[in-house]
Amino acid sequence: MAGGSFGPAGVAKERAQQYKGRLTSYVIIACTVAAVGGSIFGYDVGISGGVTSMDTFLEKFFPTVFVKKTQAHESNYCKYENQGLAAFTSSLYLAGLVASLMASPVTRKFGRRTSIICGGLSFLTGATLNASAINVAMLLLGRIMLGVGIGFGNQAVPLYLSEIAPTHLRGGLNMMFQVATTLGIFIANMINFGTQKLNWGWRLSLGLAAVPALLMTVGGILLPETPNSLIEQGKKEKGREILAKLRGTKNVDAEFEDMVGASELSNLIKNPFRNILEKRNRPELVMAICMPMFQILTGVNSILFYAPVLFQSMGFGGNASLYSSALTGAVLASSTFISIATVDKLGRRALLISGGIQMITCQVIVAIILGVKFGNHQELSKGYSILVVVMICLFVLAFGWSWGPLGWTVPSEIFPLEIRSAGQSITVAVNLLFTFIIAQAFLAILCAFEFGIFLFFAGWITIMTIFVYFFLPETKGVPIEKMVFIWKKHWFWKKLVPTKGEGEISNSVELDENVAEP
Repeated sequence: MAGGSFGPAGVAKERAQQYKGRLTSYVIIACTVAAVGGSIFGYDVGISGGVTSMDTFLEKFFPTVFVKKTQAHESNYCKYENQGLAAFTSSLYLAGLVASLMASPVTRKFGRRTSIICGGLSFLTGATLNASAINVAMLLLGRIMLGVGIGFGNQAVPLYLSEIAPTHLRGGLNMMFQVATTLGIFIANMINFGTQKLNWGWRLSLGLAAVPALLMTVGGILLPETPNSLIEQGKKEKGREILAKLRGTKNVDAEFEDMVGASELSNLIKNPFRNILEKRNRPELVMAICMPMFQILTGVNSILFYAPVLFQSMGFGGNASLYSSALTGAVLASSTFISIATVDKLGRRALLISGGIQMITCQVIVAIILGVKFGNHQELSKGYSILVVVMICLFVLAFGWSWGPLGWTVPSEIFPLEIRSAGQSITVAVNLLFTFIIAQAFLAILCAFEFGIFLFFAGWITIMTIFVYFFLPETKGVPIEKMVFIWKKHWFWKKLVPTKGEGEISNSVELDENVAEP
C-alpha cells in the first residue's frame, strides 16, 4: 500500500469473511463489564487535578504550595510549582509502569481475568489508604497501590476486549475501555466540584475511587475467560465452547482454527519479551512504543490532570476553573462515541490524522492568545477566557475521537498471540512512563515555558501525525490472528517481515534460546 493513503492496507481479508457469528448480548455484557476497568484509570486522572487545587488538601499535606498559591505577586504560571505535589500525582504512574511488566506473565499464564481481578483489588487498597491518609507517606503508599491496580488493569482489559470482540466490530468494542476512562474523568470532575467546599472533601474524592475498583473486581470474577487465553492454556474444548457462546453459533471452525494455530506457535515461545525484540517483530515493537508515547505527548493528560490548576493559573476563579475542567471532561466522554461509531467504517488512520490536525490548530491558537493577551499578574478578559475554554474543548474533542481510544486500540490488536501479553505490557509501561514524566515535570515546564507549553505539545502532535501517515497501516477488518499480513503489504515494514504463504502460521520462529524444545 502507499504509505500516505487514508484507505485500508492491501491485505487479503478473505479469512475474516469465513468467520461466522453475530454481535451477541453475551459479548456486549462481557465487554461492558470488562471496560469498567478503564474507569479506575479515568477516575484517577480526573480526581488528581481537582484534589491538588483544594485548599484543605494543600494546607494539610503541602503547606508551602498553599502559601505560594495565595501570594499575589507569584507568577501566574508558577503558583503550583512543587516537586512534592507533582510526586503525589506522578508516583502512581511509576508504580503502574513496574506493575504492567509484572502483569505480563500473570496475564499469559493465568489468563486475562486474573490480571483484571488483581488490578481491582490493588486499586481498592489504594483508595482506602488515600481516603484515610494522615501524612504524606501514607498518601504516597496509597498512590503506589493505585498504580499497581492501573498497571494490571490497563495491561489486561484492552487485550480482553480485543480478543473477545468479533473482527468486524473489534475497534468499536475495544473503545469501551476509553468510554469508561472518559466517563471516569467526567464523574471525578463532578465529584470534585461537589466536594471542594467541604473540609474533608478531598477524602471523599479520593475514597470514592473504591467504587469503580469494586466493580472491576466483581466484574473480573463474573467474566468468562477469552477463547484465545483458554486455548493457549491447553483448554481447547472450553475455548471453543466460549467462542460459540460469544458468536451465537456453533459454526466457528475458521476462527477457532486460527486461534489454535496461533496458540501452537505461542506455546513454543518461552521468553516473549526477548522474542519481541526479534527483527520480524520490529513493526509491532515500534508501534508498542510510539503509539502510547505519542498519546501522552499530545499534552492531553496535562490538561486533564491539572485542568483546575491550569485554569486557575490563567486567572479563572476557583469555581470557574472547576466548571471549565468539568466541561472538558464532559466533552471528552461524549467525543469517544464519535470514534465508536466511525472507527470500523472510516478506519484507524483517518481518525488519527484528522484528530491530529485539529489538535495542532487548537494548541497553536491557545498559545497565541496566552502569549499576546496574558502575562504575569494579569487575568484574561471574559471574551478571551471563553475562547481559550472553547479551544481546549475542541482539542479534547479531537483527542477523544482519535488518539484517546486508538492509542490503546491499535497496540492491543496488532500483536501475534505469542507476544501479545508482552507487547501489551510494553504499551502500558511506555504509556505510564511518559505519563509519569509529564505529570512530574508539567508544573515546572508550565512555570518555565509559560504559554510556550502549548507550542511544545503542538510540535509533538505534528510529528506523530506524520508518523501515522507514513508508517501505520490500516488494521480495520483484519482478523486479530492474521494481523501479520498488514506488515507484509506495507511499503516500509515489508522490508523487515519475512514473506510466507498465507496458509502458514504467522511469525513462525526458529528453534533457538527463545523457543522451547518441542
